[in-house]
Amino acid sequence: MLIDRATVLVTGATGGLGREFVRQTLERGAHKVYAGTRRDHDWHDPRVVPVRLDVTDAQQIAATAETAADTGLLINNAGVKGAPSLLASPFEEIRATFEANVFGPLALTRALAPALAAAGGGAVVDVHSVLSWLAQPGAYSGSKAALWGLTNSLRLELAGQGTQVLGAHLGYTDTPMTTHVDAPKSDPAVIVGRILDALEAGADEALADDVTVAVRAGLAGATTGRLG
Repeated sequence: MLIDRATVLVTGATGGLGREFVRQTLERGAHKVYAGTRRDHDWHDPRVVPVRLDVTDAQQIAATAETAADTGLLINNAGVKGAPSLLASPFEEIRATFEANVFGPLALTRALAPALAAAGGGAVVDVHSVLSWLAQPGAYSGSKAALWGLTNSLRLELAGQGTQVLGAHLGYTDTPMTTHVDAPKSDPAVIVGRILDALEAGADEALADDVTVAVRAGLAGATTGRLG
């Protein structure tokens, strides 16, 4: 996937990583970027097309698929932290975490798959986490593990139409989601740059920081269902 002259859709575009995805895809020559957000934002750039998009809202997903029918690169960046305990948090909060982090990206990918095919295959980037592989209490790491598995299965299903599917993994990054975390954090600009480098290199996976590289090295086996 080459970003130059591509049309891009970024979800969660006003977040710490989302803004970088918008900025850096434009720097790499994107023709247009649809910026999916739940609130209004003035991008001060005619190449950025704001789209009202809550990835848990089926009507907004359908409207986005119609508006952004020329999309060649979908970046599923939107996500929520939510539900700190699987036992004590309200079940509705746990369900909402999975709706935003798992079923939202799936629904949007399904809705835009025909557009990607029409663009020659295009690509999907799913933003995971190192917590896809390291369990923590609560719904977040479980939802990211589920998204990782979903991404690997979608890669197989979308291969027939020539769509590249990249799973992007990262540790703590200096974004609004991690303001409460007292630990070293990566620069969002560096993380997004590494993800986009992996995309343009044709990779299936982006390991965007040293922590993620180390954790991934400890995992065994294939992730695509091909055994032997």
